[in-house]
Amino acid sequence: MNEHDSERLSGLLESDGMTNVDSVGDADVVVINTCCIRENADDKFYGTLSQLKNWKTEKEDRQILVAGCLAQKDRELIREKAPYVDVVIGTHNVHRAAELLVETRYGRPVTEILEEAVLDDHTMFPSALPMRREVSYNAWVTIQIGCDNTCAYCIVPAVRGKEISRPGDEILAEVEALVRSGVTQISLIGQNVNSYGRDLSLNARAAGDVTVKPKPQFAELLRRVGAVSGISRVRFVSPHPKDMREDTLLAMAETPTVVEHLHYPLQSGSDAVLALMHRGYTAERYLSRLAQAREMIDDLAVTTDVIVGFPGETEEDFLRTVEVCAEACFDSAFSFIFSPRPGTQAAKMVDKFIDPAVAVERYERLKIVLDHSAVIKHRERIGRLEEVVVEGMSKKNPDLTTGRTRQNKILHFSSPQPLRVGTYAKVEVTDAARFHLSGRLVEVGDAPKHKLRLAVSSAN
Repeated sequence: MNEHDSERLSGLLESDGMTNVDSVGDADVVVINTCCIRENADDKFYGTLSQLKNWKTEKEDRQILVAGCLAQKDRELIREKAPYVDVVIGTHNVHRAAELLVETRYGRPVTEILEEAVLDDHTMFPSALPMRREVSYNAWVTIQIGCDNTCAYCIVPAVRGKEISRPGDEILAEVEALVRSGVTQISLIGQNVNSYGRDLSLNARAAGDVTVKPKPQFAELLRRVGAVSGISRVRFVSPHPKDMREDTLLAMAETPTVVEHLHYPLQSGSDAVLALMHRGYTAERYLSRLAQAREMIDDLAVTTDVIVGFPGETEEDFLRTVEVCAEACFDSAFSFIFSPRPGTQAAKMVDKFIDPAVAVERYERLKIVLDHSAVIKHRERIGRLEEVVVEGMSKKNPDLTTGRTRQNKILHFSSPQPLRVGTYAKVEVTDAARFHLSGRLVEVGDAPKHKLRLAVSSAN
């Protein structure tokens, strides 16, 4: 979601006549789009902001704009710590970025934070605004903003607002327009995608249409987006286990363009901790639905999120998490040590905080299990022929090309000729490591359909 918001901010400023530059030293405007999921994001932000103080004074008329979740949360604190910031906006008024920069160029700094999205304003949905896509063959498409869950550790509902779904016809119209521009991969995003449409059906019933059933419409949306001609892959992030329904799994299985990858956040394997987290499911229910997903969807890759050291977590609770992760055998996992976020229920559970040394030790023990599972899953793919979409040259080895499989795995391979980003190819997997696969190019498939973005300069 934050990446997509950054694309919107870039698009808005370019539409206003600005040009993207590679170096901060060459910039007249610096935009920092913030996250506040974990404490290290806060620290990194304020450190970066401090470094920009000298940058701003080195040249007249330079401006700094701060946006995103941390701006929504900290508000006047940013102004207090860094009075030289020109514009502070939150998560509900990204569309005002260019306008406010113009206003502050000739006036005083502005902090503009809206408490919630304006329901009759189409700009509340990120995709409704101009954007500068960083990956030309892929497009993020927002289907929903906000979140109605009450997870004890999560700050998102406080900074993103209540859950609001975007009408399906608007989503389809955007997808069709993206295909015409050459996009071949659509990534549907929302805070809790598999509850998409529940509010739309409730609103329809409230308006008098009793034929509409009050249920999520995500499965139907997956099928509709997947059926758009010209789309090769449909991805989505992130679903919530408590809302995972069989109809969504069936839509994934029966829609060829929907990829075989499911990001399925576990968070904890202990029922006691899951209850403290307000997650709304048990470990048994999680594993049961996971088994069903793997049974229904052939060659499914599953990734997850796990929090270690949640307040009140006992050694027994932690061992249960290790057991569940071992049984689940995830393809990959994002594991984190609990970070208290001010404003959340968990941040108030100070008397139950886990000793940091204990949390770190548990994190390292869990990582061994998660890494082992990932290697097992990757080694199972040796000898297989994978379809990849080219992402560019390997960052560590410029002699290798990097592609991404349908299962969302990175695959490095050599190619006798340069392959343009967005090209589809067949690659045989020859080796496997924790974070990537290696292979040899077998066949070059569909060429990219998007237009190249060329740098243009002018001389006076």
